[in-house]
Amino acid sequence: MLREEQDAQGRIFYDYLKEGGAYEIVERDDGYFDYGNPAVYFAQYSDWPEAERKAMKHVRGRVLDIGCGAGRHSLYLQEQGFDVVGIDSSPLAVETCKLRGLRDVRLLSVDNISPELGMFETVLMLGNNFGLFGGLRAGRRLLRRLEKVTSAGATIIGETIDPHNTVIPEHLWYHKLNERRGRLHGQVRIRVRYKKYATPWFDYLFVSKDEMVRFLKSTGWSAEEFIDGEGPVYIALIAKGSDRRQDFD
Repeated sequence: MLREEQDAQGRIFYDYLKEGGAYEIVERDDGYFDYGNPAVYFAQYSDWPEAERKAMKHVRGRVLDIGCGAGRHSLYLQEQGFDVVGIDSSPLAVETCKLRGLRDVRLLSVDNISPELGMFETVLMLGNNFGLFGGLRAGRRLLRRLEKVTSAGATIIGETIDPHNTVIPEHLWYHKLNERRGRLHGQVRIRVRYKKYATPWFDYLFVSKDEMVRFLKSTGWSAEEFIDGEGPVYIALIAKGSDRRQDFD
């Protein structure tokens, strides 16, 4: 698990909860920086993007929230009567969720998901957390782990961004860099920074709809439906054990 000096994301959540103010810096391995307002991680249901509210209608059964962060999705579903297990690799994210009232939240990375968690009908990977698949090989390993902890007909609800839907020169340049490195255009290597804290570098994956369909091919999972969000954002409903394939523009 993350050491104290590595737990930048969790420290952001904890400070925002306790003090009402913090900031998020995301650094890419080419030197590009982006800034975020952590208020989004604490947003109430009424303030969520429409796509996320639509996605909640597809939740059923026992829920595993991967990378639960400050717990906004898990807490909403808990209030609706769902049995929710939140997991996160950040100790302070887990502490923040506990302080906010999430009953079952565990310090656990995606690499350690196992049948000890029990069985689930829905897996949440919202807040762009489809990115936690990381890349082709790592992503398929994670799908195999999720196969072992989900029931027949289970659904992964995963949010991501189409990396090709951009005109930002720095992002287009990074796509070319990834081509030279033999990586997908939307496979980014990043870390989160805050004050003196910095997470380890990790891979995060953004894919187009067509790329997602190819990514899932022959895995036992398939994209059954897409919920479009704002701009390049979309949410995929990924079904287990379905052989159906759909063509997307």
